[in-house]
Amino acid sequence: MTTLFDSFRLGELALPNRVVMAPMTRVRAAAGGLATPSMAAYYAQRASAGLIVSEGVQPSLIGQSNPGTPGLHTDEQTESWRQVTGAVHTNGGRIFAQLMHGGRVSHPDTTGMRPVGPSAVAAVGDVFTPAGPKPAPMPRALETAEVPEHAASFGHAARRAIEAGFDGVELHGANGYLISQFLSSNANLRTDRYGGSVTNRIRFAVEATTAAVEAVGAERTGIRLSPGGAFWGVEETDTPALYAALLRELDRLGVAYIHLEATMGEEVLLPLRRAWPGTLIMNPVFPMGPKQTDRAAADRWLGLGADLIGFGRAFIANPDLVERLRAGLPIAPVDEATYYQGGDAGYLTYPAYQYTA
Repeated sequence: MTTLFDSFRLGELALPNRVVMAPMTRVRAAAGGLATPSMAAYYAQRASAGLIVSEGVQPSLIGQSNPGTPGLHTDEQTESWRQVTGAVHTNGGRIFAQLMHGGRVSHPDTTGMRPVGPSAVAAVGDVFTPAGPKPAPMPRALETAEVPEHAASFGHAARRAIEAGFDGVELHGANGYLISQFLSSNANLRTDRYGGSVTNRIRFAVEATTAAVEAVGAERTGIRLSPGGAFWGVEETDTPALYAALLRELDRLGVAYIHLEATMGEEVLLPLRRAWPGTLIMNPVFPMGPKQTDRAAADRWLGLGADLIGFGRAFIANPDLVERLRAGLPIAPVDEATYYQGGDAGYLTYPAYQYTA
């Protein structure tokens, strides 16, 4: 029987266990989207994970969703990440950069530009800005001729990620951001080759993934997906057919893995597992829901055919999460008030488990 603590081969990487630190926005970057020494320490503390996937990193300025997030589109940003990847590797870990284009989930106060999206349809809810939450603005619909440059930005950022020392990249195709917006049937009202049919709605995701594959190789490229997830007001029609078609194209590209969130029931997710011949990272619980991924949920999905298991919030307060899971130690609770407040409190201040005599 497969366990969380069995090794796994992911492309050229030998993972010592099947625990993945899932990407989590922590908004601790310096001005200009630069990675910091504190970020290096944060990821290095968690290097015992089989694989770390970084927080979302914008591949372009217009792709930035939240203030305080890091980028991979300037020379300075690329150089700043070397301290992070170097610290993780020194501690024996492996790290992929998650490339995240926010699309319509952004604000001019954050980027100085009007957000773009597949169509002129605003996201539902407030977005973060330097002055606090504000209603999501109306995005500008991308012209057909503009769409390829946004797909290409994932390739440019992927190349920079490898230059910065990352072991690979994960495209953020989930949670209502730009790739997810193109997959949507209500954020994407286009009538050109990027909208309407299933074939057209997956086109941007395929082009963005192709750009990354061509830049750094399929074995270094993964993608995260949230089938049916209604984040920021996105909706999808024909979800099973949509993702089955997308997985066929991703298989053709030979990507290293897909990273699925449990945003629908097993009646949808299990057929996707059976349809996907490659490596599957599974997040077994609904993102940001009341329940966090635990050992029982992880074991269940390993039994259902997942290869690797993503743990998100549990890693925030438990830098030694792998050892806690292995030894059956208590999982420390996280202080949600410190998720996005900046600074080292609630970031570098969670200790490893303290054994008592």
